[in-house]
Amino acid sequence: MTPLAVGPGLARPHRWLCAHPRALDTLVALGVLALILIGAVAGPRMRHQSLGAFFVLLAVLAAASLVLRRDLPRGVLAFNVALTLTELVTNDVGPPRTSIVFGVVVALYTVAARTDRPTTWRVGAATAVLLTGAGMLFALNPWYSQENWGLFAWTGLAAAAGDAVRSRRAYIAAIEERAVRAERTREEEARRRVAEERLRIARELHDVVAHHIALVNVQAGVASHVMDNRPDQAKEALAHVRQASRSALEELRATVGLLRQYGDPAAPTEPAPGLTVLDQLVDGFVRAGMRVRVRAEPPEKLGPLPGSVDLTAYRVVQEALTNVHKHAGPGATAEIRIARVADALEVTVEDDGAGTRTEGPEEAPNGADGSGQPRADGTEPGGGHGLLGMRERVTALRGSCEAGALPEGGFRVRVRLPLQPRRGGDS
Repeated sequence: MTPLAVGPGLARPHRWLCAHPRALDTLVALGVLALILIGAVAGPRMRHQSLGAFFVLLAVLAAASLVLRRDLPRGVLAFNVALTLTELVTNDVGPPRTSIVFGVVVALYTVAARTDRPTTWRVGAATAVLLTGAGMLFALNPWYSQENWGLFAWTGLAAAAGDAVRSRRAYIAAIEERAVRAERTREEEARRRVAEERLRIARELHDVVAHHIALVNVQAGVASHVMDNRPDQAKEALAHVRQASRSALEELRATVGLLRQYGDPAAPTEPAPGLTVLDQLVDGFVRAGMRVRVRAEPPEKLGPLPGSVDLTAYRVVQEALTNVHKHAGPGATAEIRIARVADALEVTVEDDGAGTRTEGPEEAPNGADGSGQPRADGTEPGGGHGLLGMRERVTALRGSCEAGALPEGGFRVRVRLPLQPRRGGDS
């Protein structure tokens, strides 16, 4: 049954009864027995008649059967209906004592509360018609007497009450299920957002750290190689190391600063990098010894770019040049082409593969087969995630990314970024 609000003094007995349903059913059986006996002597027509041992036996059997109403609800109902019919049909001393129907009322309520609505109304209607008809046909009273209609009213009330309790239980269970499902959905959404944020931060950190550390690594190697013979060139290389490390620290500070709490006055306010600072990015690679050609349409033809597209295009060029410098070597020639095609921005970075790699095939962390190039599927041998992160960035903007080796040698990365969000089914 639906739990009810109880006072502090009744809380402990209520909890105990809920935990011991058999004891509760025993109390219900005793209460029904008392109601049957009291109703048998309280009526105006029954005051001058004794109860009789047979009726008391029927009353005790009807009440005792209710102890099993949870285990055998339909069996207990049928048993109580049989006892009630026995009292109505076999009584030839005086008017039948219809209070015996209280056992049927409790049993029918139990059946209605534990089954579905169609079954409840079928069983309830059959019980009401059977008992009322027996009272009208075999009772000594006139067929229209109030006792006969009382049988109909009590059985109908029991079926209606049981169905109402069952509906309320189902309603509460549905509400609890929806609440649990909503809580689970909120938790899954929170975990999804956390995972997406971690992935975004990981991409940003990879783009910042991988680019600058690659330059620092190359310049430090150059400085170590020429330190004894050409100290001036070694100093210049160390100056490039210092500048690249400073830039890496500044971008790393700006990225990590995004994790600070909202309203922190020390949070960074620098804008995200974009194609407007592409010349600075290219200049860093040129100083590292790589030849870079840029073929970009003028800003007025490119038009204003969305911030996400501008940042993604910059990161694509940065990662592609880093891979060229890392795999093809500082002597390679890279070409950057940026153009607006219809409603999309197309960025292409390719190299001729003619440089001298700074790592041998057996030492290169990203060249497991000695080719010195990333795989065309977006991953890099040895565990690199540069092209994979690039693809994720482009896919997030509903763009396309192609990366692969050229037939004549070298490697090409081509990215197409839509400048307007898709409509219809793609939205």
